[in-house]
Amino acid sequence: MAAAALLLAACGTGTTSGSPDTKKAAGSSTQALTRYTVGKRPIAPMLRGKTIDGGRLDLADLRGKVIVLNVWGSWCAPCRAEAPALKKASEETYDLGVRFVGIDTRDNDGAAKAFERSYGITYPSFRDPDGKLLLGFNGRIPLSAVPSTVFIDRTGRIAARIIGATTYTTLSELVKDLAAEQAETNAGGVTK
Repeated sequence: MAAAALLLAACGTGTTSGSPDTKKAAGSSTQALTRYTVGKRPIAPMLRGKTIDGGRLDLADLRGKVIVLNVWGSWCAPCRAEAPALKKASEETYDLGVRFVGIDTRDNDGAAKAFERSYGITYPSFRDPDGKLLLGFNGRIPLSAVPSTVFIDRTGRIAARIIGATTYTTLSELVKDLAAEQAETNAGGVTK
């Protein structure tokens, strides 16, 4: 019983700062969306490490692309619920210069690989069994907030984050908006 309660707590939506730019996403009661204005976007950590398929990945290699980073675990029911939306959005936005990357946390390799096979996920996922990669976000993603999704613009800055499960509509709108932004911004934060 205690293990089940712990698992449910670990698969929660976490908390948000309650800042004015944090709100519930349209049509969702479990999704907290935070958007950062262009001139005030924090720099995203350039993660690097082992993927669940045994390869290596460095986000610096994706600079110039929009990156959608999704934190998930095979044990997390909301992660399973959002997987089809992530797959669909990743396929539909690839030609727009968008790259999806997962961060599989608190999981074993076998379960993680089975999850990806089951949902047809073809984009890479970092292997992060102890949550160390998430620490690079300096609290912008609470360790208990699984699933979470971070949207990184073409300049390597965090444009938005979702704490909790996301939907296809929210993913699609955010990603298409970011893909339309130009890679360069001037010092005033105005898109060129």
